[in-house]
Amino acid sequence: MKLIVNISALALLLGSTSAFSTPSRTPTFTRNIAVNGLLGDDSSLEASLERAVEYKAGTASGDLAKRFGHLAGREIRTVGEAFSEFTDLLGHPINALYKNMMTDIVGSTHLTVVDARFNRDPVWSLGIITALELLLKNYPEKDISSDIISALFKCMEMDEAEVRAEAKIVTEWAAGKTNEDISAALRGEGDGPIAAIGKSAKDDKFWMYSRYFGVGLVKVMDIVGVESTMEASYPVMEEWMGKDLGKSFYTACSDSDLYFKTKEKLDMMETLMKEIEIREKKRMADRLEEKAEAALKKAEREEKMKAEIESEEKKQAA
Repeated sequence: MKLIVNISALALLLGSTSAFSTPSRTPTFTRNIAVNGLLGDDSSLEASLERAVEYKAGTASGDLAKRFGHLAGREIRTVGEAFSEFTDLLGHPINALYKNMMTDIVGSTHLTVVDARFNRDPVWSLGIITALELLLKNYPEKDISSDIISALFKCMEMDEAEVRAEAKIVTEWAAGKTNEDISAALRGEGDGPIAAIGKSAKDDKFWMYSRYFGVGLVKVMDIVGVESTMEASYPVMEEWMGKDLGKSFYTACSDSDLYFKTKEKLDMMETLMKEIEIREKKRMADRLEEKAEAALKKAEREEKMKAEIESEEKKQAA
């Protein structure tokens, strides 16, 4: 049944392979050239070609290029290289039914952290820890599941202890807080760890949302007493992300729904596993009882036969 549980986890939470699809590398200027070629004269086409030839990555005049232009040309590992390093760090095979899931996790996490806009924060750290513990809680070998998590963080060039410490900061701060307290913190009010994240996000128009940030907020909801259901969490996520943080909430709400669908499936399969385990133990107990009864009857028969033989021997001797 553990196999079924993890197939469900894989299919529900990380079934999409879009993280590995190769983004289009076709420069946008080719579309402009085509349009100019159709609507303009030869001089327009020539000017477009000259601009295209002279263009250098990171030298545009927009705010994005001004902020991140210095990163142009930076060497970044491919997803395949990241997974290869993860495999080397792990040092032993992954259970076959977990391999595709971990491939997707490594790939999607790698693509997130190498994005120039990515900035790890305590809520993100809480989210990735929560997601990994949920997905790997039924891994057959517990020591290997711990190694998988450690190898993932090393592969992402992160210190696992630091990530866990950041997650703990949020959980300890959120303990005893209310929904309204978290809303205020996300608006940047106060001096807690979530307030710092809220202030930073509001001041950064290039702030990047990623799935683990959403999962981190779901975990915070659980800590402050929000009912752990899709229906209860959706409006809270909409308020926290949209109204309080001032960012788009659609993807976060979708990730929240996906988290609860996966968790519900895993909980259901885990319950089913326990029921099957109980039934199997009962069958085993019944079989042992039958064997014990058979052994007892055999011993009684042997004892009776022995007594009859001794009695017969005495008669013959007499």
